[in-house]
Amino acid sequence: MAPWFRYVRGRRGVALGVLVLAASLAGGLVSADRAAKLASGPLTATRFEILRKQAPPAPAALQARLDELAAAYGEEVGIAVTDVATGWTAGVDQDRPYPQQSVSKLWVAIAVMRAADDGRLDPEATVTLTDGDRSVFFQPVAYKIGAAGYSTPISDLLRRALVESDNAANDRLMRELGGPDGVADTLTEMGLTGVKVGAYERDLQALTAGLTWQPTYGIGWNFQAAREALPMDARQAALDAYLADPLDGASPAGITTALAMLSRGELLSPASTARLVGLMAQARTGPKRLKGGLPAGWSIAHKTGTGQDFRGASVGINDVGLLTAPDGRTYAVAVMMRRTRQAVPARLAFMQSVTAAVAEQWIRDDAFQAAD
Repeated sequence: MAPWFRYVRGRRGVALGVLVLAASLAGGLVSADRAAKLASGPLTATRFEILRKQAPPAPAALQARLDELAAAYGEEVGIAVTDVATGWTAGVDQDRPYPQQSVSKLWVAIAVMRAADDGRLDPEATVTLTDGDRSVFFQPVAYKIGAAGYSTPISDLLRRALVESDNAANDRLMRELGGPDGVADTLTEMGLTGVKVGAYERDLQALTAGLTWQPTYGIGWNFQAAREALPMDARQAALDAYLADPLDGASPAGITTALAMLSRGELLSPASTARLVGLMAQARTGPKRLKGGLPAGWSIAHKTGTGQDFRGASVGINDVGLLTAPDGRTYAVAVMMRRTRQAVPARLAFMQSVTAAVAEQWIRDDAFQAAD
C-alpha cells in the first residue's frame, strides 16, 4: 500500500503537512487545497524557532542522564524536557516527529479554548451527538447516543476528551471548529507549528490499520473485525507508512515548547489556561507513566497517547505534561515511543525514570540557587 501522505520540507526543515488524500476521505483529513496553500506560502520564523534560539543551553547533567536512559531502553524514543521559566530544553531525538495518538487531543482542546477566548465558540453551548458522531475504540459518550441523539455542553466533551481520552468527544470537538482544517488553522494562528492533529481520530485509526472509515465501524467490535479480516501484509504496509510520516506527528521539543507557552499563559486567557491545565491534572489515563515516577510534593497535568498493537509491538506509547515541583517550578516533559516491543513494566519504568531525572535536576537547580 502506498503512503497516503507526505511532508514537504522547506529550507528550515519544517514539516508543512502536505497530504495526499483518498477522495473517499474528503473532509476527514487536512484538505489538499489547504496543504497546497501552505506549501506555496512563504516560510517565516515561528514562535517555536524563536523561543528555541533565545533559550539558554540545557543542563549538561540532565542531558547526559537522558542520553543514558534512552540508550539503556534500546528502542527508538523521543524525549524533551523544557524548563518553563528559562526555556532551556534537554532531549533525545527531540526534533523529529513522532506519532502522538491521543496526545493530539490536547491541541484540539487548546484550539477550542482559543475559539472561546476569541468569541467564536461558547463552551457552554449544547450540541447533539448522533450516530454519525460515533468514533472508534474508547468512546463512552457514544453509548449515550439514543434514537434522538445525545445532547450535552461542549464543556462536557472537552472534559471527556482530556480526562477520559474519549475519541468520539474529541472528534465532535473538531467538528465544532470546522474539522481538521479548522484546528490546523487555529494552531497556525497561535504559532504552534511544532504540533498538529491531522485527522479525526476515527480516520487516523482506520488509515493506520489499512482501512477506510465506514460508519458501521463505530458500532460494537465492527472495526476490530474489519481490521482482523485484512491481509497481514496490507496492515503492515499501512502501519509502516504511518510510522514513516505520522499524520498526527509532533516532535517532543515542539510539544514541550507548546506546553511551556501554555503554562506561561501565552496561548490562552488566564481563565482558559487554568481551566485547561485543571482538566489535564484530572487525567485518568496513564497513572503509572510519568505520574508514577513523581516524588512526594510534585504534581502533574498531562495527556497520554496509546496506539494500536500489531505483531507484538505497540505504536505511539506517549505521555506529555507539566511537572510542578514543591516550590512551584514547572517543567514541560514529553516521552514518546514510536514502536516498542518492550513489556509494559519496562515502558512504565522508562517513563518514570525520566520523571526522576527531572526531579534530580530540580534538586541541582535548587542547590545552585541556594548557594548563589
